[in-house]
Amino acid sequence: MGLEAAGFNHHLLLELDPDACQTLHRNRPCWPVQQGDLRSFSPPVNGPSHSLDLLSGGVPCPPFSVAGRQLGQADERDLFPAFLDLVERLQPRAVLVENVRGILQARFGSYRKQVLQRLASCGYRTDWRLLYSCDYGVPQLRPRAILVALRPEAFPRFAWPTAITCKDSAPTVGQVLYESMAARGWDLAEAWAKTADRIAPTICGGSRKHGGPDLGPSRARASWAKMGVNGSAVADDAPLPGASVPVRLTLPQLALLQGFPTDWRFAGSKTSCYRQIGNAFPPPVAVAVGRAVATALSPSCCLLDSGTELSA
Repeated sequence: MGLEAAGFNHHLLLELDPDACQTLHRNRPCWPVQQGDLRSFSPPVNGPSHSLDLLSGGVPCPPFSVAGRQLGQADERDLFPAFLDLVERLQPRAVLVENVRGILQARFGSYRKQVLQRLASCGYRTDWRLLYSCDYGVPQLRPRAILVALRPEAFPRFAWPTAITCKDSAPTVGQVLYESMAARGWDLAEAWAKTADRIAPTICGGSRKHGGPDLGPSRARASWAKMGVNGSAVADDAPLPGASVPVRLTLPQLALLQGFPTDWRFAGSKTSCYRQIGNAFPPPVAVAVGRAVATALSPSCCLLDSGTELSA
């Protein structure tokens, strides 16, 4: 969604989870979505693809997440090798990869070096940067490790997006959710919003192996508790008059905190929907990074608002 807003036209979206595929079909029927495993995916073209401007992906985070065992390349869910195989085969003009900040730890230094060396061998210049989602209008910290790779002629034109807000003035949980909290007449909505007038901790979606519809580990739930939120479960509806604090958040409210628009609809069970929300790359951050990449590829059309389309 963020790359679409940045001006990219999607050639193909590959996704393993059937519910996530249905979500994409439901919201963007025109998007070419294919369900499948990246490790067994065969692209429709061989060799360099001069029409492909960008290959982007959010490879699974558990191999590098501090909430997991941090097995790195020993984790069966590590898809970096398969992603790099695709880069080598398709030869896009640019590459964009999102992951958790854990991959930037010193313990994974040799792994990052291998990734960068592989990209260099394919003719790319690279940069890895930690971005905080709250710097781009998202009401949660959500630090993400972003890897960008570009051809040598385009790389000098690339500049990481500057923060559109600072951490002290980013929208807060209370500001973003007040309207939905008051939607069913909850009498404490205004007082709750003042308590929740702060940036949220990172929403944790969990993996297919572990985690359910709760707001993360004990440390995260303790932070939510300070905002009057019960992070042990997800509610079906916003609170009614007479409801006490702490309250539970609904899936639409969590989606708002992740930067999704109000009309985006998720498919699947509550747990499946929560994982889709919690594991997403916030669209506003993707817009910012996507526009920076687009500017490097098409410097004369930095906002891509003159009919120029890039392919992803």
